[in-house]
Amino acid sequence: MPAQLQLPYPATVPAASRPSSAFTTPTCPADVPASAAAGRALERRARLTAKLAKLAATGHLAPLARQITGLGGCAHPIRLTGHRTRLDTATGEIHDHFDSGQLPAGELLVRCGNRRATRCPACSTVYRYDTYQLIAAGLRGGKTVPASVAAHPRVFATLTAPGFGPVHNQPDTGRCHCGHTHPDNDRLLGTPLNPEHYDYIGAVLWNAHAPALWARFTTHLRREIAKAAGLTQRTLRHHATLSYAKVAEYQKRGQVHFHAVIRLDGSTGPGSTPPAWATTQLLDHAVRAAAARTRVHHEGEPPRQPQPAGDIPASPPQVSDRAGPLVFRFGRQIDVRAIRSTDFTGDSPVTERHVAAYIAKYATKGAETTTGTLDRRLRLLAELATHDITDHARRLIHTAWRLATQPQHAHLRLRQWAHMLGFRGHFSTRTRHYSTTLAHLRAERTAWRLSRLDAAADMPTADHRTDRHPVGDRAGHPTALTAGHGHPTGHRDTASQRVDSDTTLVISHWQYAGTGLLPELAHLADLLAATRQTRPEQPTRTRRSERSSDRAGHSVGHSTDRLTSAVRPGAVA
Repeated sequence: MPAQLQLPYPATVPAASRPSSAFTTPTCPADVPASAAAGRALERRARLTAKLAKLAATGHLAPLARQITGLGGCAHPIRLTGHRTRLDTATGEIHDHFDSGQLPAGELLVRCGNRRATRCPACSTVYRYDTYQLIAAGLRGGKTVPASVAAHPRVFATLTAPGFGPVHNQPDTGRCHCGHTHPDNDRLLGTPLNPEHYDYIGAVLWNAHAPALWARFTTHLRREIAKAAGLTQRTLRHHATLSYAKVAEYQKRGQVHFHAVIRLDGSTGPGSTPPAWATTQLLDHAVRAAAARTRVHHEGEPPRQPQPAGDIPASPPQVSDRAGPLVFRFGRQIDVRAIRSTDFTGDSPVTERHVAAYIAKYATKGAETTTGTLDRRLRLLAELATHDITDHARRLIHTAWRLATQPQHAHLRLRQWAHMLGFRGHFSTRTRHYSTTLAHLRAERTAWRLSRLDAAADMPTADHRTDRHPVGDRAGHPTALTAGHGHPTGHRDTASQRVDSDTTLVISHWQYAGTGLLPELAHLADLLAATRQTRPEQPTRTRRSERSSDRAGHSVGHSTDRLTSAVRPGAVA
């Protein structure tokens, strides 16, 4: 009888508590479902497992497992083919040459790096952590930012959208306008009470003009700060610098609103002391005044005559072909809080840690998370029939698609951004002097990994194996795409010395081969994930020591020995 694939859970565990039906063996008659579709799925898994068994017999399974593990759980890795050569410009000596055909998978696998949690949870988690560090560094220092910024005036501001019609909500009284109390997971939250009278056109056009609103707001904010300080806008830069970082969040009704950390620095940036007149109270007043003054007219339609501020509508009327200009503004709900060392509750000031975590949380979310719309673009409007989205989101998408056919809205590119309900701006922006950059944070992570690989290379091993390094796009490996990182033992040349990046020329050529893993590799990734999830828990101290040793050899959080022993040569599912 041929050997069987060892399951990552005991055979006595009930089927309902098993991690996934993808790992059920079809050899037992009791486990074979009656439906033909389930039978075909089991046959497909059996074929994939047989392919993995052949790879295990030839000794290729372990390198493949390490290459896939190096992706860090990326759901849709990018496959590349090509080569890279690094040589010395002074002597012409070739330090090393790498070709994608040398890899176990025959292709270079690179993380997708998608920020959306609905597209790739693993990559979005890394993006969220980096955003947290970026925001926190601008509040308490670190990461090339001086710690003195913690004493500068700073506020946490929230700018919302105006109303376009009554919607189901959770007011403080507990009862909605419909007379019912909605729980947090109620799908009615954010949907109109009367969809026929909801201003869908105004809602979509406001989202489309939200980036211009934010840009105009920052201009008015500098004017208000200069006015409160008794300075002109030209001389303000010689006394103080405005720094901020903002993120766009979707409300349940589908409207964008902005969360921003706004800080006042000295004339040269975060390293200089702000003037004495720069206080939190002044910044609070300037933010509120600038938000109230901010107006944006429809692009291409300047106002025909000035209008008093009280007569400007908060949103366009239901008909989009009106004779007058369309004018957009922020909603009346403007929240500005000082950032201090207190709890993030009620109307109290907020702390640096809570602000950074709050903004980082929305760095990986889009309209699909709160509004229930799509997380990718539509090529045809008929594709909506294949997606399970809310009626409210469907109407917003239909409205954006229809407005795109009108000449006065053609420049807004509403069809390309219909899945974002009309919003086409950057979800996250910051000023140059606010904090560090994502590129700097990634470079720090690369340097840390290189130092760990150096320590692992200098540490003698019992079996002196040289194949215990991850195979993937991690920094420090020959598959690294960057010019300065490319040797499995920590970017060393043949003489075991550091390569000088000033005299090193990198010649590379990479070609896109596809997105996502091949079927047998995807099956292997599922087995690796199940092995990691069912790994027995150890005491904290022991687990930390094991993880440290794993990182020294593998630079991953778990070993692949268990999987390679599970898929034995000749095993079938």
